[in-house]
Amino acid sequence: MQAVILAAGIAKRLRPYTNETPKCLLDLGGGNILQHTINNLINCGINDFIFVLGFKAEMIKDFIEKNFKNINSRFILNPDYENNNNSYSLWLTKDYVNNQVLLLDSDILFDKRIVNKLLDSNFETCIALKNHKADEEQIKVLTDNKSRVLKIGKDVDLKKSAGESIGIEKLSKNFLNEMYKVLDRKILRENNVNEFYEVTFQELIDRNNDLLNMYAVDVSEYECLEIDTIEDFQKAKILFKELEYKI
Repeated sequence: MQAVILAAGIAKRLRPYTNETPKCLLDLGGGNILQHTINNLINCGINDFIFVLGFKAEMIKDFIEKNFKNINSRFILNPDYENNNNSYSLWLTKDYVNNQVLLLDSDILFDKRIVNKLLDSNFETCIALKNHKADEEQIKVLTDNKSRVLKIGKDVDLKKSAGESIGIEKLSKNFLNEMYKVLDRKILRENNVNEFYEVTFQELIDRNNDLLNMYAVDVSEYECLEIDTIEDFQKAKILFKELEYKI
């Protein structure tokens, strides 16, 4: 199992904190988001990492090489990170994944048991779902009565939504193969570089192919927080102390 961590963004909403420091390296009081993420994954038995970097790439690379000498790390540079979105960063990994992948955004503070629950599930392709009242800005999920994802995106009806996708996904080799084909078309032929990767997920879901089914795994019993704003950052400092005791 490989872990793909997308960490190329600028994090404008966290300025001035992120003027000179990438979001994933912001100090939460004795550690940072990236450190916590990698430790969580190591504790779940994952040792093979792909990092997609952009803003302050060398700072992130240096931190990982200094603090995690025993993991297998590959670094991929998104050279135009200011003008594209996370689907482009994900596309850049296509020549380096070799089997099933755990995909994570780099701005999530989370309980490691979320990863364990995804890995232990019988679903080959699944996403971590937090069952709470989501808002318009969050990636929301609509499911059937078997937890199969029918729709994913910001445009999912709030009243019908099963909750929020927190940005941690387990993707099968079949799903990845088809996903990269779609991304090839969008990026190389259509020059569509500024999408969220969930748009591509939705295209595959719409095929109604059993090999491409995506399922939601409810992880609401565990703490997690996506850090986008200064308010989130202040909350993360408190949550970080709680979660560090559980590693």
